[in-house]
Amino acid sequence: MSTTAVRPPRAAESRPARSSLTAGRLPKWMPWALLGLSALIGIVIFAVLNIGNELADFNIAGATVVAAVVFAIGLVTLSAIVESRRHAVNRLATVVVSIAFLIVLLPLVSLLWTVVANGVARFDSTFFSWTMRSVVGEGGGALHAIWGTLLITGVAALISVPIGLMTSIYLVEYGRGRLAKSITFFVDVMTGIPSIVAGLFIVALFALLFGPGLNTGFMGALALSVLMIPVVVRSSEEMLRLVPNELREASYALGVPKWLTILKVVLPTSIAGITTGIMLSVSRVIGETAPLLLTAGFTNSLNMNLASQPMMTLPVFVFDQFQNPGTNIDAALQRAWAGALTLIIIVMVLNLVARFVAKKFAPKFGR
Repeated sequence: MSTTAVRPPRAAESRPARSSLTAGRLPKWMPWALLGLSALIGIVIFAVLNIGNELADFNIAGATVVAAVVFAIGLVTLSAIVESRRHAVNRLATVVVSIAFLIVLLPLVSLLWTVVANGVARFDSTFFSWTMRSVVGEGGGALHAIWGTLLITGVAALISVPIGLMTSIYLVEYGRGRLAKSITFFVDVMTGIPSIVAGLFIVALFALLFGPGLNTGFMGALALSVLMIPVVVRSSEEMLRLVPNELREASYALGVPKWLTILKVVLPTSIAGITTGIMLSVSRVIGETAPLLLTAGFTNSLNMNLASQPMMTLPVFVFDQFQNPGTNIDAALQRAWAGALTLIIIVMVLNLVARFVAKKFAPKFGR
């Protein structure tokens, strides 16, 4: 009869837990604790300096800068002592990048907060159902400007998207030689032209064709399309170039013609990026004021006809309320802030719709 020896458990298997400070790594809570301590130091320093003054005079920006400097120095010093010089440099780079991100984010948050705080006072049903016709004081709304913005931007997109998309398809799939290089050069030049130049171009063109003094919504749409087309071309071109050539070659190997390959393979694969580029172009022009002042003009009445009479848009409405407040300056400023908030909401809704469309129609790749 054979017996199997049972090996006794080794006592050395359970090692005592070591502290993070002695293990060569800072604990996860240390940066957050140091951040809180740095903020406290910054607040205390500027609170002492603010003794005798009102609370509103407290220097929040200065306290934030002091806290950031103390946090960076403290974290890098602790990391160099506990960890290593390499980890300290890595943490310093992380702190610098994080601070740079917050500095970039701060104006955006401040802008949104300012617009919402000042525009919510007139964000009511009257603002969205009335125009400014015969209104010189309180009341009135931006119904005519909202319709003008939607109509002019929509027509501009209908003009720009097909032209820009077909141009990008030509440059990526067919373009070779001097013609393609010339198109690329002029698209790059058009990308950097000032917006008012586009408005002056349309005004000069219509003055030659129909005479001076003409302002219509269609002229504004053409001016915006001049600004939109190069953005659509460049963004769509980059997205089409990202489509792998293997997909095209596989389609050609199955006997599919080139035009159908572009329609069924290339475009669906890049639809998400193309949609994002189109929305960037719409966001680029929907807030333009200078070209619309020259082309579409301004009016206090609702005009739904793009081919006749001036048409108001939200950017021009905001400019007009600030420039010509009428008899009640506070009411005009409230309408201006409400118009700016409405414009931001329209852009946000359009971006959400574009992302939904891109996600809905993007190809599904299974594993």
